[in-house]
Amino acid sequence: MNIYSLRRKDLENYFENIGQKKFKAVQVYEWLYKKKVTSFASMSNIKKEIIQKLEEDFEIATPEIIKIQNGKDVHKFLFNMQDGEKIEAVLMNHDYGNSLCVSTQVGCNMGCAFCESGRLKKRRNLTADEMVTQILLVEAELNIRISHVVLMGIGEPFDNYDNVMKFIDIINDDNGLGIGARHITVSTCGIVPKIREFSKEKRQVNLAISLHAPNDELRNKLMKINLAYPIKEVIGAVKDYLKVNNRKVTFEYIMLKGVNDKEKHAIELANLLKGLTCYVNLIPYNETSHIEFKKTENKDIMRFYDILKKNKINVTVRREFGSEVEAACGQLRSNYKEEK
Repeated sequence: MNIYSLRRKDLENYFENIGQKKFKAVQVYEWLYKKKVTSFASMSNIKKEIIQKLEEDFEIATPEIIKIQNGKDVHKFLFNMQDGEKIEAVLMNHDYGNSLCVSTQVGCNMGCAFCESGRLKKRRNLTADEMVTQILLVEAELNIRISHVVLMGIGEPFDNYDNVMKFIDIINDDNGLGIGARHITVSTCGIVPKIREFSKEKRQVNLAISLHAPNDELRNKLMKINLAYPIKEVIGAVKDYLKVNNRKVTFEYIMLKGVNDKEKHAIELANLLKGLTCYVNLIPYNETSHIEFKKTENKDIMRFYDILKKNKINVTVRREFGSEVEAACGQLRSNYKEEK
């Protein structure tokens, strides 16, 4: 088993089961996540016989970075996993810190019409260690500390729920990477039962809903998930989430030229979200050569923004990142496969 897949409590249980004090887990965590060692032999304050036991039971393994594309305030990484599968992560430099967009699956089965990731179907879920090591490798490569994590890379996080929750526990641990819960955002396309399950976790982690359309007719065309969980059910699950979690929900809305960016769509969206503790994040679309959708012009994005503002909806326009580095989710992986 990869040591990076263990929460601290899992490691505490391990040490107790082999007759050791559970505080050893804190020591190992600090070596792994504070001092960033990559071998058990480097853990100098742990007895030799315990080191040998750790080496017998665990490995310290990471993917391999096989390609990096650098742009203005953005770095895109392509990883080769141990089984040869490829995934991506994107590092964005903000004025408030460094934010990493992490992948949660190899491919994606959600099939959103505008998404590059969905062109390459899901091969498997990523394990917790495969998510954790995306952070560790990027930090080491750029010699930085990642302060914010968004689970918006390749894959649907709630389709890999257990591994994602384990990953969050590991990176949020004060003895681990110590990334604050309010600096972690989980995005879902709207898997209603998992939104409800996540509500019961009562975590301080941010929840984002990929909405992208204000009505079922349009959302059915853009997002297959809406056929299973229509907008009314998604909004109902969000309302239940808000009842038990004192956290503002984000609604992600990709602006697609001539598709979902008209004045009527803005009015409809404002009416849909009225009264919810939320804000809308308008996202300029990253165009790809494989998908026909085009980016909404800036003036039309701002018109949409103004309509939401006038209707008292909290709204932001996401800063554009990385059109020069194949920034569309899954684009670097897809193009790499085609090059091969």
